[in-house]
Amino acid sequence: MRSQALLDFYYDLTDETFVVIDLETTGGNFAFDRAIEVAVVRASLREGITLQLSDLIDPGISIPPRIQQFTGIRPAMLAQAPTPRSVWPEYVSVLQSGILTGHNVSFDYTFVRRELARLGIAFVRPAQEQLCTVQLSRLLLADLPSRSLPNLVRHFNFPIARSHRAADDALACWLLLKTLLAMLRREPPADLLAKFAQQWIDVEEASIMLACPPTETVERLAAAGIEPRLVKRSGRLLYRRGTVEAIAP
Repeated sequence: MRSQALLDFYYDLTDETFVVIDLETTGGNFAFDRAIEVAVVRASLREGITLQLSDLIDPGISIPPRIQQFTGIRPAMLAQAPTPRSVWPEYVSVLQSGILTGHNVSFDYTFVRRELARLGIAFVRPAQEQLCTVQLSRLLLADLPSRSLPNLVRHFNFPIARSHRAADDALACWLLLKTLLAMLRREPPADLLAKFAQQWIDVEEASIMLACPPTETVERLAAAGIEPRLVKRSGRLLYRRGTVEAIAP
């Protein structure tokens, strides 16, 4: 999606109600890992926070030591926690309302769908009814060294007690979204588009803009004198959004 279309999309969302979700899980494998904590914050710029929910969940499987260390959630804390069948049906109605939001919302959305599917509950939210604060942060805060939620909490000095617990992270995500939406409302469109132009995008996204395969995309960008940034850890090439859009058909 081009910058102007993205700006229009986010403008249209500023008056909406958002349902911010965060999960803590036993791992990142959607096939067999399970949620051990869920939290939801329902809020809007107009009304502020109108609902906060949070529950520990007994997943019925062991919690890896690294997850215990990461989240601070120990097996003893889940010994008396409700089962997924007791927890998830209580969340369905709120998760079906508003704009589903998360910091990397696709992870939370996929995990929730899996959890509900195990209970025989279908759950579908179209892409236009979802908002990812990672993606919005990349557009508006392109040159921060990190856009992880804990680092953004520190950057904006949000009053969050701890990271990697669902209730605190859901609240942090809402405070981040509130800050970014306020920026969208406050700053002139030209300034916002200039921020968008600084976003780093990968070859796959650049290929969509240029309507050609990735290998041809790299060749076309090089021929136009557009230098990529190499991410050493992953080997990915990244390009400034604005430079790609400048040569896009």
